[in-house]
Amino acid sequence: MDDDVVKRVFQEGGRDYFQQQPSTSSSSSSILQSLPLHVSFDHGYYLLVKSIQELREKKEGIVTVGIGGPSGSGKSSLAEKVASVIGCTVVSMENYRDGFDEGNDLGSIDFDMLVRNLEDLTKGEDTLIPVFDYQQKKRVGSKTIKSASSGVVIVDGTYALHAKLRSLLDIRVAVVGGVHFSLLSKVQYDIGDSCSLDYLIDSIFPMFRKHIEPDLHHAQIRINNSFVSSFREAIYKLKCRSEAAEEHFASAFQGNEAQIDNFIEMYLRPPSASEEARINDWIKVRQSGIRYYLSLGDQRIVDKNFIIRPKAEFEVGRMTLGGLLALGYAVVVSYKRASKSVDNGNVSLSLETIDTLGETFMVLRGTNRKTVGTEALKMGISEPWITKSYLELILERKGVPRLNTPPLLPNTSLTTSQDRMIAAPRPIRVPPNLVTRLEDLSQPWTRSPTKSKMEPIVATWHFISSDPPQADSSTIATTDPSSFRDTVKLAPMPDSYDLDRGLLLAVQAIQALLENKGFPVIVGIGGPSGSGKTSLAHKMANIVGCEVVSLESYYKSEQVKDFKYDDFSSLDLSLLSKNIDDIRNGQRTKVPIFDLETGVQSGFKELEVSEDCGVIIFEGVYALHPDIRKSLDLWIAVVGGVHSHLISRVQRDKSRVGCFMSQNEIMMTVFPMFQQFIEPHLVHAHLKIRNDFDPVLSPESSLFVLKSNKQVAYQDILKILDPAKFCSSVQNFIDIYLKLPGLPTNGQLTEGDCIRVRICEGRFALLIREPIREGNFIIQPKVDFDISISTVAGLLNLGYQAVAYIEASAFIYQDGKILIEVDHLQDAPNPYLQIKGVDKDAVAAAGSMLKLDGSYTTKSYLQIVLERLPASGRGSGGIHTQQAARLQELVEFIQSQGSSSASESSPIREVSPVEGVIEDMQSRIRRLERWHTINTVLWTFLMSALVGYSLYQRKRQ
Repeated sequence: MDDDVVKRVFQEGGRDYFQQQPSTSSSSSSILQSLPLHVSFDHGYYLLVKSIQELREKKEGIVTVGIGGPSGSGKSSLAEKVASVIGCTVVSMENYRDGFDEGNDLGSIDFDMLVRNLEDLTKGEDTLIPVFDYQQKKRVGSKTIKSASSGVVIVDGTYALHAKLRSLLDIRVAVVGGVHFSLLSKVQYDIGDSCSLDYLIDSIFPMFRKHIEPDLHHAQIRINNSFVSSFREAIYKLKCRSEAAEEHFASAFQGNEAQIDNFIEMYLRPPSASEEARINDWIKVRQSGIRYYLSLGDQRIVDKNFIIRPKAEFEVGRMTLGGLLALGYAVVVSYKRASKSVDNGNVSLSLETIDTLGETFMVLRGTNRKTVGTEALKMGISEPWITKSYLELILERKGVPRLNTPPLLPNTSLTTSQDRMIAAPRPIRVPPNLVTRLEDLSQPWTRSPTKSKMEPIVATWHFISSDPPQADSSTIATTDPSSFRDTVKLAPMPDSYDLDRGLLLAVQAIQALLENKGFPVIVGIGGPSGSGKTSLAHKMANIVGCEVVSLESYYKSEQVKDFKYDDFSSLDLSLLSKNIDDIRNGQRTKVPIFDLETGVQSGFKELEVSEDCGVIIFEGVYALHPDIRKSLDLWIAVVGGVHSHLISRVQRDKSRVGCFMSQNEIMMTVFPMFQQFIEPHLVHAHLKIRNDFDPVLSPESSLFVLKSNKQVAYQDILKILDPAKFCSSVQNFIDIYLKLPGLPTNGQLTEGDCIRVRICEGRFALLIREPIREGNFIIQPKVDFDISISTVAGLLNLGYQAVAYIEASAFIYQDGKILIEVDHLQDAPNPYLQIKGVDKDAVAAAGSMLKLDGSYTTKSYLQIVLERLPASGRGSGGIHTQQAARLQELVEFIQSQGSSSASESSPIREVSPVEGVIEDMQSRIRRLERWHTINTVLWTFLMSALVGYSLYQRKRQ
């Protein structure tokens, strides 16, 4: 599917390069017939990068890309993410303003200069682009873009697909959705059905239908960005009043330049809102110079001293604010905020003065909760932290502004104080879940696809009594407090939610349990392998500041040796039950630590719940099994993620060879334990989450890799890693490449044709995407997707064949930021060194320090091994005939183990020949570990001698 889309991108338009091709298609909107559906943000990013790469291989000169769409749709975010991967030049159309009155005005853009700049670059000439300063509201100069260093140029802007630019663009991308769709949905909900959708669009996005939407239909890649705001990338804030604020500010982050900002913050109340201060229903608009930023409500979570907010602000035009006012929204609170801030890379420290309050506040911000807390302790701030927003502080002092006309009286009576005691905290408004299927769209793809009567409000948690089952709220309120915890439980949510809203609801459920039942709160997160359980658990823990315990820690060693990672009998249930009982009774308990490399428990970690840390999260495939969930307070089920991506990949492969299978048939084959032993437990969850976020395609999970076969000394590696965080390990692995017979290939076996299964330390891991290659970098998904042996056997049963086999040993050195892996491939004369990290610049710097520049390769190990094999020695599958027999033994072992029943392994079984392979790998690891230990001791002794001699010479002088 992806290859077909990329091919269509090339066939259906672009500039002169494509017009030379013998095709009758024009460069206009014929792509709409061949590519009728829009794709998700993640998928669109992946398609764009692949299209750029393929086009660069087919033509000389630069590749030009236009990314257009309405304000707040996510254009700039897409351009930045693509640029971070392929290192291209991004030209923002906002720098081409002639004036500053309205950024969405077509007449305010200097198209002539932009066209000249693009023409210069396509001719191979350097060019000067303007720089616009929004504080001074004028152009302040220009900067040079060198054509030689600009292999790819992205034009990002509302009118990037305008007719004046399209002839200069190789690839045209349209992005809709984001805050654009969500704002329309919220306004439609706030004002009811009194206005049509077209009227709302013309009111708050007046330029859209006339000057923006027509251009979007000329796009070759069309993206619907349903991602708006998420607590996955939350900002953690600590705020206080401090008389010594200036002293703290002066001493903190010395050497960093302070940034001065002035904002006007406005809150708009919906026309139908009551007098009650429901600030979650208000729209927040922040003005900075001539720029306006909008967020849908006062979204936040308060946990202990922390204010936790999503990255939820999006830039809009001034006309949008005017349109909201014309629709009946009223500015009920407005204040000026003057800010002076410094940043040390981890956290920022701000002094913020609020004119309405006449006070100055000190605020610490960062993306990691622990880091923010640590910096606060270092600064020695002793004053109490403030968890109320500036809006709440203003409303407390001045009261809620009255409406001009009194609202209609509500039909329902006010709730009693007892009811309010049981009710969960008021939900935070989030954008609606956007559908992406064509049949669900009531408007063209460029309009809001939200259903007309969908409420953009997250549901509220309620409690129910287990005895009697149908007790009402008044019965709950009079329950004996001593038995309250055991008799009152959360009522399950009737619907399922996406990952973003699910994360918010999970945190709110924990807060409700803490508020109404007290600590400890014990949470279970269950779901299939690769669905996103672990990721969700750690994001929840980062928000509420709690511990996460993986059920993998409770594996029985004898089961692990038989690769039984998805069998319930693999768990030490008695130890798990004891740990949960100890936690529930407020006692210290020791949870096991399982060493996945050796397959045995390596020790214990002590846990103790307290008021400061009153939440424990257990995550694992069987976390919602009846024998476990009966002791838990909150049950969360997660499905989707890489788990679903594998199903889709198999379905695509089968259809390409002419064999059509349903997802259910594939599921029963590759995840046989799921439907029988896991799925039945998930339906009982209090909260059901669909993880539509696909880390396989997403730019959020990119891992940058540099690979070289140049020899590097061990001591040189140590020099570039942080000694305080340094750790090392030794691993052996076997890679098996599976391919369906009959799949079309380019004549040579590549990673893209195969599903790679890695056997490492007794575990199976899956890679189902060919990495992106850009310059010297291999960019691969940061996905740790472990599967059971039954899943590998299921793939073989579906017709996949093992076509290649690689065996290697690896030394791994890391310090938390950079990982350096030295791989010794079987039969290869020299080892290969890989530098890996999420920071592209840090990886490049490490390579330069090791003097690897000029020696990099982007070839996969599969390609390297196949190129080394003589044609006469290859078998029909593409591997050496000497390895074919060994690979066949391994495949037979997988099939025999994977096809066994889900019951406990028999204590007596025949010894498979492949166990010799596994045992050989383990003995090789022990030899490598001994060598590594000796090397470390010798190097430490040498360094100690050098340091001692240096001190001796200094003392003599």
